[in-house]
Amino acid sequence: MFKSRLMDTAAQVQLHLDSVIEPLGELPVVQAMRYASHGGKRLRAFLVTESARLHDIPMSQSIWPAAGIEAMHAYSLVHDDLPCMDDDDMRRGQPTVHVKWDYATAVLAGDALQTLAFEMITHPECSPHAEVRAELALTFARAAGAQGMVLGQALDMAAETAETPLTLDQIMALQAGKTGALINWSAQCGARMAQADSSALKSYADGLGLAFQIWDDVLDIEGDAAKVGKTLGKDEAAGKATFVSLLGMEAAKARAKDLIDESCAALDPYGTNADALRETARFVISRES
Repeated sequence: MFKSRLMDTAAQVQLHLDSVIEPLGELPVVQAMRYASHGGKRLRAFLVTESARLHDIPMSQSIWPAAGIEAMHAYSLVHDDLPCMDDDDMRRGQPTVHVKWDYATAVLAGDALQTLAFEMITHPECSPHAEVRAELALTFARAAGAQGMVLGQALDMAAETAETPLTLDQIMALQAGKTGALINWSAQCGARMAQADSSALKSYADGLGLAFQIWDDVLDIEGDAAKVGKTLGKDEAAGKATFVSLLGMEAAKARAKDLIDESCAALDPYGTNADALRETARFVISRES
């Protein structure tokens, strides 16, 4: 049931992204945008639509921020893969954008996906209330920028040349931005669209985001590159501190499970209506990619 809903949401989000990008033409930068926005599990989009459903926001509205968060995520991956950052040749089992096209096209495609994300979350069909769209844009900017994802990426890059490995607390702070910020925004989106209290969803997302990154560290060592769709073992080869290197494999897995249990408990105010979000949390630490 959960996986079919996730796949259905992913398909709807892809159709929406395609419909928004289609009128932009066929320049290489647009082709690269379209290419980069395909694939993936769409977990962030699912968090948006499910949190919206909890607050009686219809899919016709939530599809806009759901597609917006995936455009933002796609931009982050395009730039993260660049030679000046993580320097990866594969993403989602396909050549990365700068490999398939070139460096400049990848930079521009990422830039365009980022601005397209803001266009979608501020679209009038997202919400009839201008103050809601403004709040979504403000919180989105904070989650994606120098207080959130970009900060996390900057800290990650700095750690690569630091004389001493990061501590566990420092890695948690780094990942709260790099991975957790957009997950947190996604989970709280529905409450914000309904102008409702989002504190329970924030608590849920805090644990979910950290567990997500711990499991990424697990997959970087134990995963199947064909399933993960990118180069594995780079952090270990570079001697970077990760949750696994600091905690050990079994303790890292146990920590991820504890975080997911805490996340699920945070949804108690929603009762069984939040079961899909609980399944999302459990999926995070059972995925193979």
